Amino acid sequence: MQQPVSLKSAERKAFQATFADGLWDVMIGCVFLMFAVAPLLSESLGDFWSSVIFLPFWGLVYLAIWLTRRYVVAPRIGKATLGKPRQRRLVNLGFLMVIINILLLLIGMLAVFIFPSVSGFLMAVILGVVLLFGFSAAAYFLDYPRFYLYGLLLFAAALVGEWLYQNYGVSHHGYPLCYGFVSGVMIVTGLVTFGRLLKDNPLVEVPVEAA
Repeated sequence: MQQPVSLKSAERKAFQATFADGLWDVMIGCVFLMFAVAPLLSESLGDFWSSVIFLPFWGLVYLAIWLTRRYVVAPRIGKATLGKPRQRRLVNLGFLMVIINILLLLIGMLAVFIFPSVSGFLMAVILGVVLLFGFSAAAYFLDYPRFYLYGLLLFAAALVGEWLYQNYGVSHHGYPLCYGFVSGVMIVTGLVTFGRLLKDNPLVEVPVEAA
């Protein structure tokens, strides 16, 4: 009876290792940089282009991460082949992320059209709850507990930003300050985790025997 348990545990560790190299943290941190920088660009570029301008940036970051995983991470820790239960979890997470992105889009549209007549704190709570739920779901499906912390930080960022805006007049509802801080935490955490992975898993060169 011990063998299935040990195999299940090994698969779980391999699954976690796929997402625990810190590069996901860097990618998501770069995504949330938009929340920090786009408001500052909106006056000169407009709301639409201040967001669209990040698409090529995200593409470059994703390409860099893909190449790093293939040519730097994989030679050190290998590449996990996931079983069907894990694959189903990823599919379920994908569907859930689509729903959450649609909700975020609706929240953005709602903010544009009825924000003046709705409490800023209410909008901040709605945004924060959606982000908290999304990151909690990702933490569960990916077995990546650090995402719970990121969800809490993003939830707090929405509320703290609105509080700073209403009480101290911080610009753009505090988004540049609060989301800039959270995205910085994600990126730094990811880079430190990645550096630790490289240190703990040096690339071993296999000697080639002379013919």
